[in-house]
Amino acid sequence: MEAVILAGGLGTRLKSAVPDLPKCMAPVAGRPFIDFVIKDLLDQQVSKIIFSLGYLHEIVLQHLANNWPHLDYDYCVESSPLGTGGAIHLASQKVEGDHFVVVNGDTLFKVNLKAMYSQHLEQQAFITLALKPMLNFDRYGSVVLDESHTIISFKEKTFIANGLINGGSYIIDKTRLQQLALPEVFSFEKDVLEPFVIDGLLNGYISDDYFIDIGIPEDFKRASYDLQDIF
Repeated sequence: MEAVILAGGLGTRLKSAVPDLPKCMAPVAGRPFIDFVIKDLLDQQVSKIIFSLGYLHEIVLQHLANNWPHLDYDYCVESSPLGTGGAIHLASQKVEGDHFVVVNGDTLFKVNLKAMYSQHLEQQAFITLALKPMLNFDRYGSVVLDESHTIISFKEKTFIANGLINGGSYIIDKTRLQQLALPEVFSFEKDVLEPFVIDGLLNGYISDDYFIDIGIPEDFKRASYDLQDIF
């Protein structure tokens, strides 16, 4: 498996805590958060990682050179923000295989990637989304599946007692992505995921594994407690 880590975020909501770092480099339990994302991918036999970088990319590259000298990786740098879709599309050009994993550099979702990959291939999906079950939430939109795990709709943010959220981890068919006529700057969620619901080409893999998004200040604080014994 090859994986893309989206690590170009500005970290606007974390500016008070980490004013001079890209969001993925925010210190958690004594290490940059991106280390936990890298370790989880390597633990799951991901063979190569492509870093999609932007804001203060030099800091990330220096960290990789100093602390991950044996990591098989490549990277691309956005000269200006391309949106989530543009960042994924740019990084996909570095992918050698037919399908690739995408994760966020500020989110750790310890989904079983091997099982998710198998479901993705079995369903012949264009994109498979890792979905996290949640209770009593209004911070996220929700995702609705049919009995075959095909995604049939995305719901806007509203209070839901019991539902599934998009955990921000994907497996994508590279050829289908690159065949789309898309602008250089675009939203993956609005310009790819939502339109392709109609065609039944999006699959959902449900996982109740550990999930944290440090883009929210309260979860950034909680991560240091949750992850202190990982390394």
